[in-house]
Amino acid sequence: MAFDPQREDYQRLGLRFASTLDTSSPAEATRAFATFGRRFARERDTLPQSDGDRAFHLVATAAKHIDYELPFADDAEAEKLIQRGHALLDEALQLDARCYDAMRMKAAADNPSFEAFFSYLTEHAEEVRRTCEEQRDHILANDDADERTLLAADIAMRPYLRWIATQAEQALICGRNREALRLARVDLEADPRDVADARFTAAFACAKLEDEQALDELLHGAAAKRRIRPANDAWALIARLALAHKHYDLPAASALLNELIRTYPHAAESFVRQIELPEGVFARLSVRPYSEDELVLAISEATVLLQEGRDPEGRGVLSAWVAAQAAQTLPRAVLQMLAEQAEANARATGRGADHGKQGGSR
Repeated sequence: MAFDPQREDYQRLGLRFASTLDTSSPAEATRAFATFGRRFARERDTLPQSDGDRAFHLVATAAKHIDYELPFADDAEAEKLIQRGHALLDEALQLDARCYDAMRMKAAADNPSFEAFFSYLTEHAEEVRRTCEEQRDHILANDDADERTLLAADIAMRPYLRWIATQAEQALICGRNREALRLARVDLEADPRDVADARFTAAFACAKLEDEQALDELLHGAAAKRRIRPANDAWALIARLALAHKHYDLPAASALLNELIRTYPHAAESFVRQIELPEGVFARLSVRPYSEDELVLAISEATVLLQEGRDPEGRGVLSAWVAAQAAQTLPRAVLQMLAEQAEANARATGRGADHGKQGGSR
């Protein structure tokens, strides 16, 4: 599912605009709302909004620059996007000092290491939870529990869900696997629908811990049955594949890899390349389920599993095995093309490692 900052920006202003029409007749309200989409796109400042709404719009714009444009920009444009994104976050915090998305995204850039960022998130998590719950409870106490009220209450909790989801991801990167699993469960308890996709982080934490029982409960337990999507996503399959490989059950690992190749387009090429992407700063990137983009994102996050140990060529043991198995399914011409692309990437002066996941901070 994932969080889409642009959609959430639209929802926030849509709720605000709808509340101004409560005293209008049905015909008047219909006519007024017919203009909302155009005004949102072209005349946003003419719509009613709070400082919190304006701050979130700046966050959504910063997310567009940093998460969705920066990975594809050249060096000169990348620096401009980073500066623009950070300036928008500063402005958001001037408008709303409790804009926790802006606080979290700015902290990601300001903290020099993954451990420091994890510590920052841990230090402020309780404050974020308390504030978001107070806002949600205020909404539910002052309105009827209609669809609009429930959406407003849901939106009030989203900064906390993103905060804890990010905290879990950072714990996994830092090797705090039990803490990553605990935090992902906190997120799942707060939102059983799992809009934050915390179960993806939890699946990799289970694989790191070699806890098959916890993974089975996560993927097939009672809570999993309340989710919209079945447990056949790339994160679930890669976690199970990693466990099978650790247990030297190569037939099972091969079967899971083949399932991934059948499920996702261009999957074999993706497993040969194993591109490592910058993580989304606003939230895990919003991509179409079962798309090539989703698999590339899952493989990138699976670096914590793929790079365990070292084979004679310096790759992770699982990384080398998966790449070799996937290569066997590809025609020679495709393998040659991938080899040429890898060589060109190695020669390029890309900024990937320099800019890091937070736009040059780590």
